[in-house]
Amino acid sequence: MAEDMLMLNISSDPVTFHRKTDRSHLTSAEKWAQKKQESKRKAVFEPQESNASKQRKINQTGQQHTHKQKLQTPKSPSRRSNRDTEENGDQSEITAAKSPSKVKTFPKKAPEEHGDHGRPFIKTSSLFRNNPEIPDVLSPAVNLVKEKVFTSNTFEELNLHPHLVATLHKVLNVTSMTSVQKQTIPVLMSGKDAVVRSQTGSGKTLAYGIPVVQFLQAMQPKVKRSDGPLAVVIVPTRELALQSFQMFQKLLKPFTWIVPGVLMGGEKRKAEKARLRKGINILISTPGRLVDHIKNTLSIAFSAVHWLILDEADRTLDLGFEKDLTLILNALNATGLARQNVLLSATLTEGLSRLASISMKDPVSIHVSEGSGETVEACPQATPQALSDSYAVPERLQQHVVVVPSKLHLVCLAAFILTKCKFEQRQKLIVFISSCEAVEFLLTLFTAVLCENPNTASSKRTSYLNFYRLHGNMRQEERTEMYQEFSKCKTGILLCTDVAARGLDLPQVTWIIQYNPPVSAVEYVHRVGRTARIGAQGSSLLFLTPSEAAFVDVLANHNISLSEMKMVDILATLMKDERFKGRGKWDSKRSGAAFEQEVRERATVLQTDFENYVHANNESLQTAKSALQSFLRAYTTYPSSLKHIFHIRNLHLGHAAKSFGLRDAPQGLASSITTNPTNSKDSKKGKDKAKRPPKKLTSKERVSNLMRSEYLSGIEGESKSMKKRKKKKGQAEDEESA
Repeated sequence: MAEDMLMLNISSDPVTFHRKTDRSHLTSAEKWAQKKQESKRKAVFEPQESNASKQRKINQTGQQHTHKQKLQTPKSPSRRSNRDTEENGDQSEITAAKSPSKVKTFPKKAPEEHGDHGRPFIKTSSLFRNNPEIPDVLSPAVNLVKEKVFTSNTFEELNLHPHLVATLHKVLNVTSMTSVQKQTIPVLMSGKDAVVRSQTGSGKTLAYGIPVVQFLQAMQPKVKRSDGPLAVVIVPTRELALQSFQMFQKLLKPFTWIVPGVLMGGEKRKAEKARLRKGINILISTPGRLVDHIKNTLSIAFSAVHWLILDEADRTLDLGFEKDLTLILNALNATGLARQNVLLSATLTEGLSRLASISMKDPVSIHVSEGSGETVEACPQATPQALSDSYAVPERLQQHVVVVPSKLHLVCLAAFILTKCKFEQRQKLIVFISSCEAVEFLLTLFTAVLCENPNTASSKRTSYLNFYRLHGNMRQEERTEMYQEFSKCKTGILLCTDVAARGLDLPQVTWIIQYNPPVSAVEYVHRVGRTARIGAQGSSLLFLTPSEAAFVDVLANHNISLSEMKMVDILATLMKDERFKGRGKWDSKRSGAAFEQEVRERATVLQTDFENYVHANNESLQTAKSALQSFLRAYTTYPSSLKHIFHIRNLHLGHAAKSFGLRDAPQGLASSITTNPTNSKDSKKGKDKAKRPPKKLTSKERVSNLMRSEYLSGIEGESKSMKKRKKKKGQAEDEESA
């Protein structure tokens, strides 16, 4: 036994010893099964070494004469076998069989060889293979619709109250009128209805706010709080309601007897009822919450309303609030009191013609642009259609587009954020994303990967990466806090849905990034309108995949021109960040091809960091999957007129999954896209309901279902019994107060 043990220990190669396992104690059937299993493993894991395995079999057959020859050091193979193996290009396996001391010389590098960069070697699919060809984007020449923002006219020319003029100068720092204010304020002060269209950031809020305050302060007898609402302002989003309320607070500083108030979803209805009982003279509200109070609050009355203002009226209709607006109009018309109506937006659609015909009497159309600078009276049915073909964008807005394959979307967005906020100063970005889940996912991912401080020396730079979020699934307290924080910050990145696309005046925003394309040219105009406001300078960037490049022509049909930005130029920013250094050593004197290869390696390193974070635990993995599913559901809601550009069949699901940090597309992804999420609860209640086919929705209804949560009153989702109890409780409170 001692000699046997000594002979076994002669071999220092554990791999070779494992191959020469003694099978003398096995039966013939077991030997055959084990041999068959080993051949399967070779076929699965070593398909490229078939020639070497054949040579190894020849060598082994020549060494099976005695058992001692197996345990001793193997003899050198013949010169011919060596020459044949070299011709086949696989020298490593023969060397391993030749000398146990050289078994470790494999062509693959060990993970430790990459340890100098601080990260283990992880095999990932290439970002730059199997991508569709990127077409050249040639934006057609268009005649841009220009609007003159400022005029030389002052507010003293309008015969306003001196205290109101002083407030404009001292509180709002406004001395001269904009073009839309110059045309709109005299018309509204004369008592006429108006349909106002002007570019984003042109001062439309003051255009209706000044006439309302001037009218109310001059009323005799003097306005009292107990008079109730005298002016009603309807806006589509909570943030716009809050912004309009703050503007009226500033205008009413000299006129303390006039009380403004705001009603919006997410706030406590009990507190809002108390404010309504005390009295609100200028009522700003979202449509859903106002309808809720009309139905459930007895103390609200519209018997004295003189003004009805619909700000961003086209958006209110697009989101499916037409029934709510009809109910509000019926409640106002029930009093029989004549009132003045105003519709305002940067884009007026055909749906407004029907609303204007219902709610307005001989309205004046006000359109500010070069060629239609004068105020003209027009039929409400013809006005929106005549103005809906071309849109005006701010003159100092620089518009860009970049065509990026789906796999590179995430890396390209991260590189652009690093370019503007880490390596440049005083940059404030808004990134528009299609779904709430994707906003939450990207916020967590970027905060964990991009804001990481591996060295204390770089902590000052990474402090510029301040991420914020804004979407409809947030609690109202969080939404208000985020909105105010981003408004005050000097540099930051706001990840948001289209809830922030309308009316919001966020100061000093320098870049608008549309990570997911808008559903129409109208939404494009409102998104980019968050920058370059009131004559300031701004820029925008639209992300498109190669299959979506035709959307540039759609925008050109509305007189919107974009200049192309190259993806390689954006990714080149990664050369400035040593955290994403590749395996090679970059030398600035090397050729351009070497530079491009280094950029690709750094992009792959960044993508690997994203994937490592996503796959680190099950929670982050599920978050990425739900974000991908919500993105795909949103992608199916594009209108039929754009289906030839944005169709779910044009998407490569595996490449789309890569843009969410997933290494493979989740199983069952295609079925989850077609499943209507609103019907998923009904399928669990019983077999009968599960068998019912899902209701077919139009494109507008799908958009409403996906985005309605961002604009609702905040009371949806309650059971019928809970709603009844709350309704009875509210009626009891009203009776007690009465």
